[in-house]
Amino acid sequence: MTSSIHFTIKFFIGLALLFGMFILAMVFGAAETSVQDVWQALFSNAKNDQINILREIRFPREVGAIVVGAALAVSGAIMQGITRNPLADPGLLGLTSGANAALAISFALLPSINYFGITIACFIGATVGAIMVFSIGAMKKGGFSPLRLILAGAAVSAFLYAIADGIGIYFKISKDVSMWTAGGLIGTNWNQLSIIIPVISLGMLVALLLSRQLTILSLNEEVAVGLGQKTTQIKLALFIIVILLAGASVALVGNMVFVGLMVPHIVRAIVGTDYRFIIPMSMIVGAILMLLADLLGRTVNIPYETPVAAIIAIIGLPFFLLIVRKGGGAFQ
Repeated sequence: MTSSIHFTIKFFIGLALLFGMFILAMVFGAAETSVQDVWQALFSNAKNDQINILREIRFPREVGAIVVGAALAVSGAIMQGITRNPLADPGLLGLTSGANAALAISFALLPSINYFGITIACFIGATVGAIMVFSIGAMKKGGFSPLRLILAGAAVSAFLYAIADGIGIYFKISKDVSMWTAGGLIGTNWNQLSIIIPVISLGMLVALLLSRQLTILSLNEEVAVGLGQKTTQIKLALFIIVILLAGASVALVGNMVFVGLMVPHIVRAIVGTDYRFIIPMSMIVGAILMLLADLLGRTVNIPYETPVAAIIAIIGLPFFLLIVRKGGGAFQ
């Protein structure tokens, strides 16, 4: 009971920080706007240049940042829980590279493909990439190990990125492919969000419903079986959720690694190891991180944009190395 009360307080503090970061991301950018402009853009029918920029460009962009940040963070938390691997992340385990390769193939074979088709292709690619990584990781006797999965993920990711690059060069679509794989929220619009948000919302809802089972799985699979859990079915359901969340995220922002790695470690330091608390808090912290990265990308070199993926990588690489050095316990 006490832990639930403490979590509720932390959760609402997180929501307040998320709201504050959203306002900052809406106010600051290449075009000068104010808090009053943001208020009018969101809650009135007023029209002028600043309000139109906020309403048509920044608002969908920041909503996209919130949704993708939350999705990547939750998918990373689930991956770490299922595999009991502190280095697990959708970008490090083949899902992102698989989605990127599928994206390139779609552009090459179906030049007029619409956004819904791109999203489906990303789901299929993420599935194939993950299956390749887990198949290679399970080839040796003794099952999965954190090191084996990471090595398999690195090899498969390099292979799939090479396929995407090769297709781009051969079909002369490198520019189109790189626009997606660079990672960013430029051009995010409501039509895209209308496809992505329902998928991500469904994935997060199911993740919350299965959070108790994931907690037990993350501690000990034998205990989970002893408690009557159908571990195979639960793992399959959680794996499908990860594919939906990662695939939808890649379809919107392209290649975005380290979000799913960093956020669960930060969240465990705040709320502990219970996934009933980790999943909802990961949504908030992931959204805050992505808003911050997008804000920095738009403001550090005005009027030019720094790719969000580059900002995340600058933050994430030292974090990754620290986790490797500490053996996954640095933030737990």
